[in-house]
Amino acid sequence: MQPQKARLTHGPVGGHLVDMALPMLLGITTLMGQSFIDAWFLGRVGDRALAAFSFGFPILMIVTSVAIGLGAGTSSVVARAIGAEDHSRAKRLVTDSLILSFLITASVCVIGILTIEPLFRLLGAPDDMIPMIRSFMIILYSGVPFVVVGMVGMSSMRATGDTRLPSKLMIAGAILNVILDPILIFGFGPVPAMGLNGAATAALLARGTIFIGTLYLLLHKLDMVTFKKPKFPELRKSWLDILHVGLPAAGTNAIVPVGLAVITAMIARYGPEAVAGFGVASRLSAVIGPFVGQNLSAGKEDRIQLSLRLCARFCISSGFVVAVMLALLSGFLPTLFSDSEAVVSVTRLFLLIAPISYGAYGIVMVVNAAFNGLGNPMPGVVISVTRIVILYVPLAVLGMRLYGITGIFAAYAVANIVSGIIGYYWAKTNAHRLCKLSTSRSAG
Repeated sequence: MQPQKARLTHGPVGGHLVDMALPMLLGITTLMGQSFIDAWFLGRVGDRALAAFSFGFPILMIVTSVAIGLGAGTSSVVARAIGAEDHSRAKRLVTDSLILSFLITASVCVIGILTIEPLFRLLGAPDDMIPMIRSFMIILYSGVPFVVVGMVGMSSMRATGDTRLPSKLMIAGAILNVILDPILIFGFGPVPAMGLNGAATAALLARGTIFIGTLYLLLHKLDMVTFKKPKFPELRKSWLDILHVGLPAAGTNAIVPVGLAVITAMIARYGPEAVAGFGVASRLSAVIGPFVGQNLSAGKEDRIQLSLRLCARFCISSGFVVAVMLALLSGFLPTLFSDSEAVVSVTRLFLLIAPISYGAYGIVMVVNAAFNGLGNPMPGVVISVTRIVILYVPLAVLGMRLYGITGIFAAYAVANIVSGIIGYYWAKTNAHRLCKLSTSRSAG
């Protein structure tokens, strides 16, 4: 197998972004479709199953944010190693990141299982829903280490500039999830109906398949895993390099579901039906990170700046199209998930207000990934803290007092738009400074 080359430092910028983005968009769209179908199946089980899922979703996302952060850290350092044409270092980093991600998430999940009841009572879950939530979350927690290792592995693939392989894995996992959902949720032949637990089990089996596929491809297709036993100083350096970006990136991503958990607790005051409606409604960053990482090592600022502009234009245009489509379908989509007027009303309201800001939120995701790719994750942390802690939650509290749930959803839109504008201009300035620094170090 040939060593991985810095393929993103040469050739047309727009062409690379399209080649990388299209497979990822297809994979992410498939996952979104799978989440849509999941919610539809749970809606057939009942509004309480939807509500239990909606309570659990932000907590699961907080845990998964560890995977996203470790994946961002891995992608950043691996992309820069490939950009410097140091294949042996890239292999060492990928291998060490897989070990680190498993150890961290296994520990986190043990703590999560032990704190299920007090945590969900704090979020406002009714007492009679706690048993349902507990059994659902135990299944999800048990599979998280394998989910995380799979996600970190796919981030390593994207760092090489190959988004087709992780896209194929995501599509295969989503299809398997959709096939297993009705069998495990409603029962089929000798398989008993498991309801909400069936949805969790289907997700566990599908993500387990992605985990196995990821390890196989990293080892046999990309030659990005080594079985050479590392010396402790080498392992320590790998982990520190990964965590330099990974910890802030994990914190950045965790801020979003923490904010979502706070908002869910606020909406819980309106009853389980309102939580179910919010959960239904709220179901390129993977491309930009490896691109800027490889080009930073090569000192090619012009390519980074152009990639930011192209991604921002795409986010705004696609966000506008999505907002229009969701507004037009806002009267129909909610009825697919529930017959409850309360659930339908909350979902419809969200679809009319929140998507206005989806383009700006896309820019936030892009610039955060760009900062991670540049090896300077702290601006992304500041942007995310500003978006959730300084803007979204305070505005949601004020909006709820003045306009009820409408005010909460409007706060979401305002927070996205303001933070998107701040993030875009900050990323452009940051890229210029870090490229000059990288060039001067190379010259020295």
